[in-house]
Amino acid sequence: MWILGFSRLVTCVATLVLLASPAAADHVTVFAAASLKTAMDEIVPLWEAASGHEAAVSLAGSSLLARQITAGAPADLFISANAAWMDDLEARGAMAEGSRVDLLTGELVLIAPAGSGAVSLEAGALETRLGDDGRLAMALVEAVPAGIYGKAALETLGLWGALSGRVAQADNVRAALALVAAGEAPLGIVYATDAAAEPRVEVVARFPGGSHPDVVYPAALTAGAPEAAADLLRFFQGEAAGDVFGRLGFGRPQ
Repeated sequence: MWILGFSRLVTCVATLVLLASPAAADHVTVFAAASLKTAMDEIVPLWEAASGHEAAVSLAGSSLLARQITAGAPADLFISANAAWMDDLEARGAMAEGSRVDLLTGELVLIAPAGSGAVSLEAGALETRLGDDGRLAMALVEAVPAGIYGKAALETLGLWGALSGRVAQADNVRAALALVAAGEAPLGIVYATDAAAEPRVEVVARFPGGSHPDVVYPAALTAGAPEAAADLLRFFQGEAAGDVFGRLGFGRPQ
């Protein structure tokens, strides 16, 4: 009888310990456009502290990340810098139905090394600033959103014909930013948020909004993503993340 009672006591204690133990932390993998690096560095730790879960962020050009997801890379949440790559993934059935949201907006700007001074968006002025052998740093103009937006803006303004042969294409927008910051290119086209994150560059011109498609960052869960990924996506849409995004220069869709 004593043995039976002790056995029941042990069972009850073990059950209470299990009930009191915190739920196991989930691990979320985020694929995000390279232009979101500074924001992700600040926001993800806030979510980890609030949720008890963990997240790893893979940053690259949206085109590369989308191709990796198509090839089966283990992403749970994707934030693209344009709608086209998200559209493609949805058409392939790679994203969770109904999870897509337009998370952020951005602005396209022309940058130069700090101290360069403003320049007008005219072929002659830009060619003078580039000099004899200087290059215009841009993300890949046929694949990466910042490059696609930049090419569209230059075409709309009648500048692509004069400048296309002077473009140095980089794998992503942060790589284009780095070329200008290091003094390897006298001009570059990036997002305003990228320029704000790099003290070695300055904005020397802003592209009119109507000169290119709106800069929008859609976000969505991949098919089969865990609940923790959905929680992170909700966090990105919340006030704490919004404060960080706003401070860094991102907008929210209207």
